[in-house]
Amino acid sequence: MGSVQGPMNMQRISSRQTFFIKRMFPVIWFGIIVIAAVAGLIAMIVAHQAHPWEILVLLLVLLFMAAWGYMFMKKLAFDLMDEVWDAGDALLVKNRGKEERISFSNITGVNAVNYTHPPRVTLTLRQPGIFGARVTFCPGVITFSLSKGNPISDDLSRRVDAAR
Repeated sequence: MGSVQGPMNMQRISSRQTFFIKRMFPVIWFGIIVIAAVAGLIAMIVAHQAHPWEILVLLLVLLFMAAWGYMFMKKLAFDLMDEVWDAGDALLVKNRGKEERISFSNITGVNAVNYTHPPRVTLTLRQPGIFGARVTFCPGVITFSLSKGNPISDDLSRRVDAAR
């Protein structure tokens, strides 16, 4: 598990791509939609063949793409924690300038979904913390095997079981 050493020899177990997934990709996605809308409208006006139904179709397609993209990002990206660090006996979770230390004894379940992009690990907490009853992050190690789980979620599961 090649993790980066952080404060006090903690290992980062969340992906470094989380910033791109949560913050940059939405800007790129919605930026492309705005550029497509402006370019399409300008092309129709310059060609002097802009029928109202063509403009409506263009705007409806782009609106559908924006809504689909938002729902996709809300389901798979916006709830990801910014950083998750392994502190030995607990996890240090950081999100939007806040941080919380979550003891393994407070975790009741570890659920990994490896076959989405981004892959996700969701921790279910016995006592909800500042981030709620569930904490989700993108693991820093991605596996492509259909028969094996994610090494990070497998390790967390073993340690949660041991803490009970």
